[in-house]
Formats: sequence, C-alpha cells, structure tokens
Amino acid sequence: MKSRRISFETDIEKYEIGKGMEDGFELLSEVVTTGWIVTDFLVKIEREDGSIVCPYITHRRGRTFIGVGDYIIQDSDGTKHVCGEHKIWNRYEKPENFQE
Repeated sequence: MKSRRISFETDIEKYEIGKGMEDGFELLSEVVTTGWIVTDFLVKIEREDGSIVCPYITHRRGRTFIGVGDYIIQDSDGTKHVCGEHKIWNRYEKPENFQE
C-alpha cells in the first residue's frame, strides 16, 4: 500500500553557528569514541579552552549531529529535523523568496 505524507508548513533555516539553533553540543572526542557516526563532515566548533564540540538537535529517536551545510527543519509541533543541503529541496518546496 502506498500513501502520501500529509502536507504541513515547516520552518527551514540553514544552520549557522551562534544563532542558538541547536539543542546542545557534544565533545568531538565523545562522538569519535562512540564510533557509530562518521565525523568528517560534522560542524566542529573550537571553544576558548581548546575543546572541540559538535552541535546536535534532539528528537524522539535521540540526537542528530549537524553537518556542514545542513538545514534545521522545525515542524509546527516543535519537532526538529536535520536535512542535508544536497536533498533539502527534493523533500521540501523551495520558498519563492529563497536566496542562496
């Protein structure tokens, strides 16, 4: 059986450091130690103390780390998602006023 997802509005913003779009940060050393994620394309922020952290969002499945160029999608119910720039406009309608 096939079905089509019900349409609803979402807020979509390209991730930017310092705008508070993430739900938290994890030390890169912890992300690497866990070993279940490829870290090559993750956003990495160096803090004043020299530690490097990676931003993430939290959702019902756990955490999703934010990659370089990713977009943060927030549904009307507050649920957040991360979507890569290579597929965002295949999944969502591009707004008429969108500028890259």
